[in-house]
Formats: sequence, C-alpha cells, structure tokens
Amino acid sequence: MSVTSIVGRPLVAAAFVFSSIFAALPAATAAESAELAFPGAVGWAKHTPGGRGGQIIRVTNLNTDGPGSFAEAVQTKGARIIVFEVGGVIDLGQKTLRVEEPYLTIAGQTAPSPGITLIKGGIDITTHDVIVRHLRVRPGWAGAEQFSGVDFDSISNFGASNVIVDHCTLTWGTDENLSASGKRFIGDTPDEWRKNASHSITFSNNIIAEGLANATHGKFEHSKGSLIHDNVANVLIYRNLYAHNYERNPHLKGGVHAAVVNNIIYDPGQRAIHYNLMEEEWHGYAYQDGLLSAVGNVMRAGPSTAPKIAFLMIGGYGDLRYYGKDNVAVNRIGEPLPMIGRYTMSSAKVIEVKKPPVWPEGLEVMRTDELERSLLADVGARPWDRDVQDRRIVMNAGEGRGKIIDRETEVGGYPVMPETRRPFNPDDWDLATMEPKNPAVLDHSYTAKGT
Repeated sequence: MSVTSIVGRPLVAAAFVFSSIFAALPAATAAESAELAFPGAVGWAKHTPGGRGGQIIRVTNLNTDGPGSFAEAVQTKGARIIVFEVGGVIDLGQKTLRVEEPYLTIAGQTAPSPGITLIKGGIDITTHDVIVRHLRVRPGWAGAEQFSGVDFDSISNFGASNVIVDHCTLTWGTDENLSASGKRFIGDTPDEWRKNASHSITFSNNIIAEGLANATHGKFEHSKGSLIHDNVANVLIYRNLYAHNYERNPHLKGGVHAAVVNNIIYDPGQRAIHYNLMEEEWHGYAYQDGLLSAVGNVMRAGPSTAPKIAFLMIGGYGDLRYYGKDNVAVNRIGEPLPMIGRYTMSSAKVIEVKKPPVWPEGLEVMRTDELERSLLADVGARPWDRDVQDRRIVMNAGEGRGKIIDRETEVGGYPVMPETRRPFNPDDWDLATMEPKNPAVLDHSYTAKGT
C-alpha cells in the first residue's frame, strides 16, 4: 500500500471511473490539484488550510482536560496542528468538546497505536477551516439514565464552514453520529440563510455506525446516522460506511444542497437516504427546493432493515430536485428494492433532473461493482491499525451480519486499550498536509496483536 492509500483516498479509485458518469461532470484542473488540504481531499472544503503553518501542539496525556490534554489543545487560539505523543482512550466525562477557534488540524494519524478514542462525549465544531482525521469517537450511554435527555453527537458541525471530517470512526452516538446544522433563517434571503448555516463541508471515508436506538435521548428511539439540517449547503458525503442506523443514512432537511457519492449504506432500519422540509419548522418562510446529487451508492438491507425500504424517501412539503445515477439498492438476497418512496402523504415531490444540480469540481466516481472491495479496505480511523470494534463493523458489513443496538454493552462496551507513548518527530511528517514521509512511521503494533 502506498502512503496515499493509507491515510488518504485510495489511488485505485480513479481506475474504475464510469465514463458515462464522469463525462457529465467537471474534470479536475491543475489549479484544482494545488494546495489541497491533504492528498485525496475532495469537495467544496478540499482547499481548507486547516492549521497549516500554525504552531504544533503536542497532546501528552489522556486527561479529560488540563495541561497537555486534547481539550486544552483544541481550545488554544490561533492556527494549530494537534499531534499526539500518547495513544489510548480519552474519557470526556459526559461533556461535549467545543471547537470554537478556527484554523485547526487534528492529526489522529500521528498517535502511537492504538490511536485515540474519545468516549462518553462528543465534538461540536462551530467555526471555520477545521480538518479532523483518524479519530474514533464513541459517546455511548456515558453513565446517563435511559431517555434522560443526556445525549451526544459523535461529531457535529453547527454554523461551521470549510470543514473536513475524514477517516474517522463515529459510532454509538445518542443524538447523531455525524451532522451539519446551524440556525435555519439567519439573514433576509435564502443565500444568506445558507451562508449562515453550515456550508462547504466534506464527510469522507468515515465509519458512521451503530447509532444507539433506545438509549438516553429524550425523544426515545434515536439511532441516527447523519442529519444535514435546513439550508445547509455544499455538503459532500463521500465514500462512507453507514451501518446499523435506524434512520438518517443520511437525512437531508429543507433546502439542503448536497452530493452523496460512493457510500455504502448497510442495514438501515426504516430509512436510508431521506429528505423532509417540515412545515412546522418553516411556517412563514418561503419553501426552498432541496438539491441532491446521488451517484454510485450501494444500499444493502440487513437484519434490522424494514421490508421494501426505498433507497431515497421523501416526506414533508418542500420539493427535492434529484439527480440519481448508478445507485444500487438490494434486499438481503440481492433482489432489487425501490429507488424512490415516500413516508408522508404531503405535497412534497421528487423532481428528477438530467444533470447534477450540485456537484463539487473534479470529484471522481467509482463503479458500484468495485466499491465494496475498495471502501471496506480503507474506511474509518486508522485503517492500517483498526481496533476491535472497527474490524467487527467492517466485517459484518461485508458478510451481511450485525444489527441496530440500544447499548454499547451489547457489542462489548467501551474499549479498554493500553496507554502508549511515542515522541512526535516533525521530520517524519509533511507538516503542510500531515502525511507521513515514510509509511514506516505509522504504528501497526495494535493490529498486530490480533483479537
């Protein structure tokens, strides 16, 4: 494996582009390939500098907060690159860690094996120009009571922009696992609404799985993958594994502009991709059409999937302008499932269009018959150094096993990992992209132990 294929998008992907898809989409230019956030960065956020050129902050312990902690590094002002001289589990103690200072790169790939796993809390990003890579975030019940209203997104973006969440593992969320939102109607025009909600967001190469169903959320059942909230714009959801989430795989709300490309959606409960503009939330505002380009995705039913589920479902009152091409939806024995359905009897319509209504320049598309082999090998945090839970989720997706769960204890509970240490040597890394100069710098020792 090359370095690029370890910590970035696999190079093999380009070999399987469908000419019939790619011919209709913009080609990459030399300018587009310059100054990427990292090799393989895609989408409207792909040129974010993150913390490039800023101070290097070393995380030296696994404490919840205080000197040398991850929390202190995140909250530091100014451009910064967070690297890790420690590996293991950070217990957030029923807290959400807020990223409020812009120009940040979180380089989880720098941690010694077993990498960094955050538990009993989550991360909220409320600023701009942030790159998060190779973290595992597993909130779980966090010691709260069932239906108590103590709940966490694994990672959420609220009013954020130019953000990339890449090669992370986001599981056991008690709200969503990975989301983008913001206040719906800040400003006088729809363009201002979109500017003030989250925009220019990339979710790529992540495991987004096992949102907990009947757990701590105050609305009861809440196993959810990704919520892309009203008027969020220019969101790319690319090459992720959605597995064992009851709904929101992903859920796009009113006026969203999104491209959903080359994802595997395995074992959705009652909905895979769905769109809904709710009158109760838009009363007094002019409805905006949603824009969705969905290309080259695979949806496979699993043990928790409702019969005859559709690939895309619509509810509510706003229309969705939809371009769908080369998507596959099958039941557990490979029989085709409907591509479009609805779950309310409201006036909303799916308006199918002939060209993508929204598309990031230069994005490549893999053939669906090659997608599973490529994606499952590379998805999630530290695919060269997967933990027990990631290996289980990926293997179950490949073999058609697993189910939606209520508690993390059903699948082994919070991870128990050794605390490990290794000094960070800046000479081993390209500090502009945080790619290793030599693959030998990536620590494989945890995987080598087996399970």
